[in-house]
Amino acid sequence: MIKLHESWREPLQPAFDADYMKSLKAFLVAEREAGKSIYPRASEWFAALDSTTLDKTRLVILGQDPYHGEGQAHGLCFSVRSGVKPPPSLINIYKELKSDLGFAPPNHGNLQSWTEQGVLLLNSVLTVEAGKAASHQGKGWETFTDEVIKLVNAKADPVVFILWGNYAQKKASFVDRSRHLVIASAHPSPLSAYNGFFGSMPFSKANAFLKAHGQPEIDWCLKIE
Repeated sequence: MIKLHESWREPLQPAFDADYMKSLKAFLVAEREAGKSIYPRASEWFAALDSTTLDKTRLVILGQDPYHGEGQAHGLCFSVRSGVKPPPSLINIYKELKSDLGFAPPNHGNLQSWTEQGVLLLNSVLTVEAGKAASHQGKGWETFTDEVIKLVNAKADPVVFILWGNYAQKKASFVDRSRHLVIASAHPSPLSAYNGFFGSMPFSKANAFLKAHGQPEIDWCLKIE
């Protein structure tokens, strides 16, 4: 049984009951029975939703797949467990954070403190086979996470959507820009960061929008562990 905060569980129940989710569950069971390692562990598949309730969500960062290296993924996009070396994309996020707001990079890659302030760190696909990027795409997760984004889009209060890269921008193309702020730029990957990610100032732009709409700013500063 999936344990989620009621703010998510009740509106997402039709999704959990849908045939595509039943097929996805069967696929994941079969993969594990075949001896394949799946990241993150099952208890963290819905960590993004467990960490940030729907009623408190005021900013969304949309990723694609979990990290596929051992010990990296823990259910929050772009984030890794404490003690794990930050991957290149996250290092570039830290560089932009320093350029934008002056915050020095922390000594870890755990973004949990952002989620506690209403930042939904959502991947489009919530699982991956060890060592095989994008291995669980097209199995049903994308349809489920579309439903999550639709719920956030339907919120009465304005929300900030940070969409890095073409994939995220296409996935969230239906977001109502007349009510919400969409901050779109290149992906922080080393392959594209110099094509518009660096210098995009997403963190200060997000806070300016939240402040203008009477909401507390996000404390983006990650404490040293």
